[in-house]
Amino acid sequence: MVFRINGVKALIYWILAGMMTGFSVIGATAQNRDQQIRARVDSVLTERYYRTPYDTNYVVRPEGSLTLKVRMNQTGNSIHAKGTVNGIESKADLKTSHKTTFSVAANYRGIGLGLAVNPSKWKGIYKDYELNFNYYSSRFSIDFAYQRSTTLAGDVRRDDKLEQLHAEDLTMKVVNFAGYYTFNHRKFSFPAAFTQSYIQRRSAGSWLAGISYQGGSIKTSDDLKARNPNAPDVQIEVGHIGIGGGYGYNWVLGKRWLLHFSMLPTFVVYNRNKMIVNDERKGARHMRFNMIFNERAAIVYNFSSRYFASATLVMNNSIFDDEAVVINQNKWRARASFGIRL
Repeated sequence: MVFRINGVKALIYWILAGMMTGFSVIGATAQNRDQQIRARVDSVLTERYYRTPYDTNYVVRPEGSLTLKVRMNQTGNSIHAKGTVNGIESKADLKTSHKTTFSVAANYRGIGLGLAVNPSKWKGIYKDYELNFNYYSSRFSIDFAYQRSTTLAGDVRRDDKLEQLHAEDLTMKVVNFAGYYTFNHRKFSFPAAFTQSYIQRRSAGSWLAGISYQGGSIKTSDDLKARNPNAPDVQIEVGHIGIGGGYGYNWVLGKRWLLHFSMLPTFVVYNRNKMIVNDERKGARHMRFNMIFNERAAIVYNFSSRYFASATLVMNNSIFDDEAVVINQNKWRARASFGIRL
């Protein structure tokens, strides 16, 4: 009897030991599989990261696999509009309040993640919404911005009468887009100037081809009508499409400085600009050759192979003149950043 009990106990212990050994084998197998997956993903990212499309005599990847940045961004927009409706000439000079944000960003092997905060938004001072998307590669680059603003304010003159518009008197929604193609994409790098994901080793420039678009609307708000029932009901609609070409240059000074300047002027080949005042509409001619300018500038300073600082400026300016309706927009974004490579 005692032997049988001890035998049962031994059997139970043997089963438990086998189960524990099995669990450890399963756990070790799962851990090894996770390590293999991570190693495979890192290998693919590393191979992709260092497979450069550039001539390495001119452009190379920086040292390190991880880049961390802190950035300060500021944006602004101004609008000039003029038109004659029912024999009354109207002029408007308006601008939004400046938006200032602070952000942190991390980039590992070409995969990036960022987080931005707006202190004025937290305090309830800034109520606008803005989305910026920028893509820079060896051949193609894109600048995209969408802005919804109620802080547009300024002066409106109708004949000899001057009226000042305040924040929340107008509602503006605008889109700005510029797309570039870089011809000398083996030696000239936009990312070296604007994202610091590459380093420009020697000075180089390139001719550019591109397309531009500016579009949106500006409308008087219900708050304005409530404050001033005699205020006219005004609606401005904008839509410019332009194509053209330009030039960009990266100037390398020693081993620490990089200066970038580029401009892409485009000719407006189609527009849908119009102004509506109290349901009376005045539109510009659809085929009217005017200009949209896209300008970029950047300064990059490398303290060492690990630490760097940069300042960039991106601008979109339209010059549109027509006998019926004139609408010009000036959109800009400035950014200062400090980074470290690990």
